[in-house]
Amino acid sequence: MAETHTQEQVTGIAQQRNVWVTGGVSGLFGGVAMGVLLQMMMTPVITTAIPAMYGTNGLVAGWIIHLFNSVVFGLAFAGAVVYLPGLSDYADRVTTSTGLGVAYGVLLWIGAAAIVMPIWLGAVGFPNAPPLPNFNPMSLVGHVVFGAILGALFPALGNR
Repeated sequence: MAETHTQEQVTGIAQQRNVWVTGGVSGLFGGVAMGVLLQMMMTPVITTAIPAMYGTNGLVAGWIIHLFNSVVFGLAFAGAVVYLPGLSDYADRVTTSTGLGVAYGVLLWIGAAAIVMPIWLGAVGFPNAPPLPNFNPMSLVGHVVFGAILGALFPALGNR
Protein backbone atom coordinates (compact mmCIF):
# COMPACT_ATOMS: atom_id res chain seq x y z
CA MET A 1 0.00 0.00 0.00
CA ALA A 2 1.46 3.36 -1.02
CA GLU A 3 1.84 6.08 1.57
CA THR A 4 0.76 9.58 0.80
CA HIS A 5 2.40 12.62 2.34
CA THR A 6 1.31 16.22 2.54
CA GLN A 7 3.59 18.89 1.07
CA GLU A 8 4.46 19.95 4.64
CA GLN A 9 5.56 16.40 5.51
CA VAL A 10 7.64 16.12 2.34
CA THR A 11 9.33 19.46 3.09
CA GLY A 12 10.03 18.36 6.66
CA ILE A 13 11.57 15.08 5.49
CA ALA A 14 13.75 16.92 2.95
CA GLN A 15 14.90 19.40 5.59
CA GLN A 16 15.81 16.57 7.98
CA ARG A 17 17.84 14.84 5.27
CA ASN A 18 19.50 18.15 4.43
CA VAL A 19 20.54 18.57 8.08
CA TRP A 20 22.29 15.19 8.06
CA VAL A 21 23.97 15.71 4.69
CA THR A 22 25.05 19.20 5.76
CA GLY A 23 26.44 17.88 9.06
CA GLY A 24 28.37 15.10 7.34
CA VAL A 25 29.78 17.30 4.59
CA SER A 26 30.67 20.08 7.04
CA GLY A 27 32.43 17.52 9.24
CA LEU A 28 34.33 16.20 6.22
CA PHE A 29 35.63 19.67 5.32
CA GLY A 30 36.56 20.36 8.94
CA GLY A 31 38.31 16.99 9.05
CA VAL A 32 40.37 17.76 5.97
CA ALA A 33 41.62 21.02 7.51
CA MET A 34 42.32 19.34 10.84
CA GLY A 35 44.05 16.42 9.12
CA VAL A 36 46.39 18.76 7.26
CA LEU A 37 47.29 20.41 10.58
CA LEU A 38 47.81 17.03 12.24
CA GLN A 39 50.02 15.86 9.41
CA MET A 40 52.10 19.05 9.62
CA MET A 41 52.28 19.44 13.43
CA MET A 42 51.78 15.91 14.79
CA THR A 43 52.57 13.47 11.97
CA PRO A 44 52.65 10.31 14.15
CA VAL A 45 49.05 10.92 15.21
CA ILE A 46 47.73 10.63 11.66
CA THR A 47 50.18 7.92 10.53
CA THR A 48 50.30 5.63 13.57
CA ALA A 49 48.05 6.54 16.51
CA ILE A 50 44.72 6.97 14.71
CA PRO A 51 45.12 3.84 12.58
CA ALA A 52 46.41 1.84 15.58
CA MET A 53 43.03 2.29 17.27
CA TYR A 54 41.60 0.12 14.48
CA GLY A 55 44.47 -2.36 14.27
CA THR A 56 46.21 -0.92 11.23
CA ASN A 57 48.87 1.65 10.35
CA GLY A 58 50.00 4.06 7.67
CA LEU A 59 49.19 7.46 6.28
CA VAL A 60 46.35 6.36 3.98
CA ALA A 61 44.64 4.35 6.73
CA GLY A 62 45.09 7.25 9.14
CA TRP A 63 43.48 9.68 6.72
CA ILE A 64 40.55 7.36 5.92
CA ILE A 65 39.83 6.71 9.60
CA HIS A 66 40.28 10.38 10.53
CA LEU A 67 37.89 11.52 7.79
CA PHE A 68 35.35 8.85 8.72
CA ASN A 69 35.47 10.04 12.33
CA SER A 70 35.13 13.64 11.13
CA VAL A 71 31.93 12.80 9.26
CA VAL A 72 30.54 10.96 12.29
CA PHE A 73 31.38 13.91 14.56
CA GLY A 74 29.79 16.24 11.98
CA LEU A 75 26.60 14.16 12.12
CA ALA A 76 26.66 14.31 15.92
CA PHE A 77 27.03 18.11 15.74
CA ALA A 78 24.05 18.29 13.39
CA GLY A 79 21.96 16.19 15.75
CA ALA A 80 22.98 18.26 18.76
CA VAL A 81 22.30 21.66 17.25
CA VAL A 82 19.00 20.60 15.74
CA TYR A 83 17.54 18.52 18.55
CA LEU A 84 18.96 19.96 21.79
CA PRO A 85 16.70 22.71 23.12
CA GLY A 86 17.98 26.22 22.47
CA LEU A 87 20.91 25.33 20.21
CA SER A 88 18.98 25.47 16.94
CA ASP A 89 18.49 29.21 17.48
CA TYR A 90 22.26 29.63 17.08
CA ALA A 91 22.89 27.09 14.32
CA ASP A 92 21.29 29.04 11.49
CA ARG A 93 23.78 31.95 11.35
CA VAL A 94 27.42 31.52 10.37
CA THR A 95 28.79 33.64 13.24
CA THR A 96 26.91 31.96 16.06
CA SER A 97 27.18 28.50 14.53
CA THR A 98 30.95 28.98 14.26
CA GLY A 99 30.97 29.70 17.99
CA LEU A 100 29.00 26.50 18.62
CA GLY A 101 31.46 24.63 16.42
CA VAL A 102 34.47 25.95 18.31
CA ALA A 103 32.87 24.95 21.62
CA TYR A 104 32.11 21.52 20.14
CA GLY A 105 35.72 21.20 18.97
CA VAL A 106 36.95 21.93 22.50
CA LEU A 107 34.54 19.34 23.91
CA LEU A 108 35.79 16.78 21.38
CA TRP A 109 39.38 17.61 22.33
CA ILE A 110 38.61 16.98 26.01
CA GLY A 111 36.43 13.91 25.55
CA ALA A 112 37.72 12.15 22.45
CA ALA A 113 41.37 13.22 22.21
CA ALA A 114 42.37 13.74 25.84
CA ILE A 115 40.43 10.90 27.44
CA VAL A 116 39.03 8.30 25.01
CA MET A 117 42.01 8.11 22.64
CA PRO A 118 44.66 7.38 25.33
CA ILE A 119 42.39 4.75 26.89
CA TRP A 120 41.65 3.16 23.51
CA LEU A 121 45.31 3.14 22.45
CA GLY A 122 46.30 1.59 25.78
CA ALA A 123 43.58 -1.05 25.39
CA VAL A 124 44.86 -2.11 21.97
CA GLY A 125 48.45 -2.26 23.24
CA PHE A 126 49.79 0.72 21.31
CA PRO A 127 53.35 1.12 22.63
CA ASN A 128 53.36 4.94 22.47
CA ALA A 129 49.97 5.57 24.03
CA PRO A 130 49.78 9.14 25.35
CA PRO A 131 49.24 9.84 29.04
CA LEU A 132 45.75 10.08 30.48
CA PRO A 133 44.52 12.77 30.20
CA ASN A 134 46.38 14.02 27.15
CA PHE A 135 45.79 17.78 27.02
CA ASN A 136 48.08 18.46 24.06
CA PRO A 137 47.79 22.12 22.95
CA MET A 138 48.58 21.28 19.30
CA SER A 139 45.70 18.82 19.32
CA LEU A 140 43.49 21.57 20.74
CA VAL A 141 44.38 23.80 17.78
CA GLY A 142 43.37 21.04 15.37
CA HIS A 143 40.07 20.41 17.15
CA VAL A 144 39.24 24.14 17.28
CA VAL A 145 39.92 24.45 13.54
CA PHE A 146 37.72 21.39 12.92
CA GLY A 147 34.92 22.87 15.01
CA ALA A 148 35.18 26.34 13.49
CA ILE A 149 34.96 25.01 9.93
CA LEU A 150 32.19 22.58 10.85
CA GLY A 151 30.21 25.33 12.58
CA ALA A 152 30.72 27.89 9.82
CA LEU A 153 29.80 25.52 6.99
CA PHE A 154 26.77 24.01 8.72
CA PRO A 155 24.44 26.98 8.14
CA ALA A 156 26.22 28.11 4.97
CA LEU A 157 25.66 24.76 3.24
CA GLY A 158 22.29 24.14 4.87
CA ASN A 159 20.75 27.38 3.66
CA ARG A 160 21.39 26.65 -0.01
